Amino acid sequence: MLNRLGKHYEALYAFDKAIEIDPQDALALNNKGATLHGLRKYDEAVQMYDKAIRLKPEFVEAHYNKRLALKALKKTRESDASFPKAKELSSG
Repeated sequence: MLNRLGKHYEALYAFDKAIEIDPQDALALNNKGATLHGLRKYDEAVQMYDKAIRLKPEFVEAHYNKRLALKALKKTRESDASFPKAKELSSG
């Protein structure tokens, strides 16, 4: 919600607190990644998506978001390599 209001740094703080409470919260990690992505901190976003995916390998949104961040970083090969997994999960 804070992201949608343009309060990205407040959102990051909230996600950090949520992750501090539950480091296994894949949704909070993904959402922190999305916030970082919105701030154009793509490398950090990819790190958050990777953490979310490690915790929940079937997390389609995290796979998709990672692909978008990799594309923004112009890492086309890595982005293309992540697409089949995201597509497989979303259709399965």
